[in-house]
Amino acid sequence: MNTPLPRGEFAATERLVYLNHAAVGVLPQSSREAINALLRAHSEAGVLGTWPYDERMAEYRTRIGRFIGADGSEIATVPSTSAGAGVLANGIRWREGDEILLCDNEFPANAVPWFALRRRGVTVRLLSTNEQRLTPDRLRRELRPQTRAVALSWVSYADGYRHDLAALSDVAHAGGALLCVDAIQGLGAIRLNVRDAGIDALYAGAGKWMLGVHGIGVLYVRNDLIDRFELAMPGWRSMLDMWDFHAYEQPYAPEAMRFEGGTPNIVGSLSLAQSVDLFERCGTAAIERHILDLTDYLCERLVQCGADIITQRGPGISSGIVTFGLRGRDSVELGRALQHAGIVTTYRTTGVRVSPHGYNTRDEIDRLVEAACASAEVAGKAAP
Repeated sequence: MNTPLPRGEFAATERLVYLNHAAVGVLPQSSREAINALLRAHSEAGVLGTWPYDERMAEYRTRIGRFIGADGSEIATVPSTSAGAGVLANGIRWREGDEILLCDNEFPANAVPWFALRRRGVTVRLLSTNEQRLTPDRLRRELRPQTRAVALSWVSYADGYRHDLAALSDVAHAGGALLCVDAIQGLGAIRLNVRDAGIDALYAGAGKWMLGVHGIGVLYVRNDLIDRFELAMPGWRSMLDMWDFHAYEQPYAPEAMRFEGGTPNIVGSLSLAQSVDLFERCGTAAIERHILDLTDYLCERLVQCGADIITQRGPGISSGIVTFGLRGRDSVELGRALQHAGIVTTYRTTGVRVSPHGYNTRDEIDRLVEAACASAEVAGKAAP
């Protein structure tokens, strides 16, 4: 089966059926080679080796920005999703009585930084998702005059539900609120244009679908909003002229790079830029189609096996994540059995989460389903 991302780029395919990109992505071989070249230059020449890469930071931001439909001036590199959320949470000029809306199924990276605002008199209002997800109609009902921001995951980490960002941004803006988006479970799998979606700010670590190393992520802040966010943790690289070392009180740089503060993670930034190049060479539309086709096929096969599909699927809400369970089979035990067979997923008491990427194949999906069904049959025969 032809795949949009070349399988030869991914060493994990030599011994694993790796279907766990919602947890940790696989570093492409081309990224490893580029990083090794940087490390070799660092070890052999110190600053003479690292400086050429440092000089390329503006280029990396431009490439990352282009990938999401933004300008490089709107991009900062950050250590993680939490760090990006923290820049925004501590940058909004809050007033006593303001509130932020969050869903109650957020991963902690997009909850803890906002919850910390309660010490500043900000109300964090959690919206229950048990009966209804955050649709535009629901957001319209929930917004209040004191709502300053809505922070949500584009794609839910637990079950893969994808939110309609463009429609939600229209509602949020009509109510005077900002839309701040945790994009880590979609970016790299599903195409996104921040301008078309009306996103005010976006943050995402690169270690999952973006196939980058840990410790690097992207923060996007819309150009006309950069000055509206206070700089909670400025550093020497936040300044208008960072090379004028003793001008401590000079203005901040006008670009989003001001939010980086200190020396950037050059290895991580190179990794992220390499992934962007790989995706663009292979075609982001083709990668998205492939991932959605694989997850649709997975659901079809699982239904044939009698599995319960926990993930809600459909046009505009499907993503690269499918969570399922088998009746009468403990999901943690099932996930461990799959891993023992060399099939890597995430497994929790709530189900087994499967997340293929652009190099995975239908044959690998078949192996997963067949192994899961076989495991369930063995467990059923062993039951008293």
